[in-house]
Parts: sequence; C-alpha cells; structure tokens
Amino acid sequence: MATADVYNMNNEKVGTIDLDDSVFSSEVKPHLFHEVVRSQLALRRAGTHKTKGRAEVHGTNAKPFKQKGTGRARQGDTKSPVRRGGGVVFGPQPRDYGYKPPKKVRKAAVRSALSRRNEEQRLWVLEDFELERIKTKDVVAMCDRFGWNSALLVDERNDSLHRSARNIPKVQYLCREGLNVYDILRYDNLVISRAAVEQITGALAK
Repeated sequence: MATADVYNMNNEKVGTIDLDDSVFSSEVKPHLFHEVVRSQLALRRAGTHKTKGRAEVHGTNAKPFKQKGTGRARQGDTKSPVRRGGGVVFGPQPRDYGYKPPKKVRKAAVRSALSRRNEEQRLWVLEDFELERIKTKDVVAMCDRFGWNSALLVDERNDSLHRSARNIPKVQYLCREGLNVYDILRYDNLVISRAAVEQITGALAK
C-alpha cells in the first residue's frame, strides 16, 4: 500500500496517509476517460432546439391561388415547406442527449483518473480546509504557497471553502460526493482533504 505526505494549509508536512492501491495506483485506462467525459458533457446539453413544422406555422389554410388556370404549380397553402416562411421538414426537436455508462465503468474511470494524478505526483492530501473566515485571498494565498495555478479542491461539505474559492479562475471546490472524471482531468492539481480521501477510498475500493 502506497503512502502520501499530508500537509496543512501553510505547506507544512504534518504526517502521512495510506493510499489504497486499488483506488490510487490502479491501471490507467484512457479509453474510459473518453467514454465517461463524453457522457458527462452529453448530460449537460440543453436539447432545447426547435423548429416548426407546417402544422405549427402561423398562417392561413387557404390556397394562395386557384388550382387551375394560372400556369403555375399547384399549391395547397402558404405553410408548405417549399414556400418561404413555411414549416421545416424533419427539423430538430427538443430531446434529451443524456446517457449513462454502466456504474462499474464510471467507478473504474474515477479510479483511473485518481491514479493518473497520483502517478504524475499532482495529487495532494491536506489535513483539512479549515478557514477562519470566508475570504477569497486566503485561498489564493494557500494556492500560491503550494505553487498551484490550477487546482481542484475536494472536501466534505465546506461552505466556507466553496464561497471563498468560487471567484478564483482555474480553482474549483468540489464536494466529495460530486467527484467526477471531467473535473479531475480539467485541473492540473487534485487537492483532497484527509477526511475526503478516507470516504473516497471507502466508496471506490475493490
């Protein structure tokens, strides 16, 4: 079982923690990243695009001109798709783009993402994220001490951290329950509290 150093918010080492190999040192499978991230982005699509068919276009049902005698092609009404301002044939309609890969695949993808960050030595464990006040510059100062330009901060529910970090570019707080592949890969550094590491291990360990 691998170990990781544990730091406080002042970048001082305060101990070590055991990291479960099945979660933080498993085989990295990039194809799972593609499958799960694609699913996450598909779930975010609004799917609200809409065009009107000929039955929905506002207009009269009367013929634009008589059937015979004009020399022109016969027309049923002004809402026909072949006329300007008419309905659209087989146009886009509201739909749900979302789909979910199997639960085992989603868990394996998270394990792979955690293992990649650990392999790259960009996984950091903090004793806690205890802030004395809700202040953005306190979180900025912490990131500067560690040299993080881009970081995902993962903790148990922590409203102070959430409110302090929400306006910092390239820094995001995430509650432990919301840990996902897309956000792990989107930020250069993954920073997890000791309590969150234990909960994540319990949820993902084989």
